[in-house]
Amino acid sequence: MKPETIAERLQDRFDILTRAERQLADTVLENYPVSGLGSITAVAEKAGVSTPTVARLVQKMGFKGFPEFQEQLRKELEDKISGPIDKHDRWAGNAPDTHILNRFTDAVMLNIKQTLAQIDTEIFDESCRLLADKDRSVYVVGGRITRALADYFFQHMQVLRPDITHIQAISNAWPHYLLNVQKGDVIVIFDVRRYENSTLKLAEMAAAKGAEIILLTDQWISPISKFSRLVFACRIVVPSAWDSSVTSLLLLESMITQVQELTWPETRRRMQELEDMFDETKFFRKFT
Repeated sequence: MKPETIAERLQDRFDILTRAERQLADTVLENYPVSGLGSITAVAEKAGVSTPTVARLVQKMGFKGFPEFQEQLRKELEDKISGPIDKHDRWAGNAPDTHILNRFTDAVMLNIKQTLAQIDTEIFDESCRLLADKDRSVYVVGGRITRALADYFFQHMQVLRPDITHIQAISNAWPHYLLNVQKGDVIVIFDVRRYENSTLKLAEMAAAKGAEIILLTDQWISPISKFSRLVFACRIVVPSAWDSSVTSLLLLESMITQVQELTWPETRRRMQELEDMFDETKFFRKFT
């Protein structure tokens, strides 16, 4: 299995941490992984804790000491900011002598297994309940690559329920959408590494208006997480210059299925009405 990131270790062990250690963990996660790259004294001062607290937390996460902890952080930072060419060069130099179909599938299956093992089912269930609540407007926004996932999710949610909006992620357009966001509305945001500044600002402003943010991100966790309590960290690394969206898509389709179950009587009516319109407009070819 791939080693856990430091963020994952912190989240997994959060319940056993002391108050001071939790305070330190929150600080490390706030601007992760950069927030842990200063000296041990600087990290302690920023969190408002003692240096022994930093040392204890590092040991609880399985590191021999602060230098080893920082070495792992630097590696994660390199992985987080690397572009497609760097990613390709890294895996190509160590590629095993097997077919790409097998290597890629093995990587995706491992991503799925590790992601599902870390998902909090209560957070999943709450997210689906919010998405099914017709008293809340739902907004969906993606980034440069993840907008394809956002569009896929939007197309399905349009059938399941009314009052859903696909926010165009270009910075000169999305402020107009925020005019209509009310307290309690739901915004589904996709943001993976090389995180986009405009999406971060959108999340900040939406959170200030009292919106509930459902964040689908990667294993390094987008800074948008500071504005969301409903975070899904999907593993995305595969033997390619590009990251994989398979795990994120699995999570999305699971959400769509659950929202469908929660809203089925109304969803069934909407589906039938949509099919009637398709028949009337002859949108699809029928073989009779």
